Amino acid sequence: MFNFSDSFFNKIEKKTNVNKQTILDLASKLQQSDLKNEATLREIIQELGTMTGKEVSKEKEDKIVSAVVNDQVPKDLNKFL
Repeated sequence: MFNFSDSFFNKIEKKTNVNKQTILDLASKLQQSDLKNEATLREIIQELGTMTGKEVSKEKEDKIVSAVVNDQVPKDLNKFL
């Protein structure tokens, strides 16, 4: 798995109000999931939206699914922060 520093988790928590353990639990779930399976991916997207208190529109969900399924997700997660 990735080796992230506490400062990385602090940035995530500050932006999302999701704590480190919840992130690690989700990462574990992601490792065990088939992210090429659209239904699984949509479930995870909705779960993330619920965790962060953000509503994910159908259009945005479709874009995320397309990016993941087509391997168009940036490898550098710091770009998201």
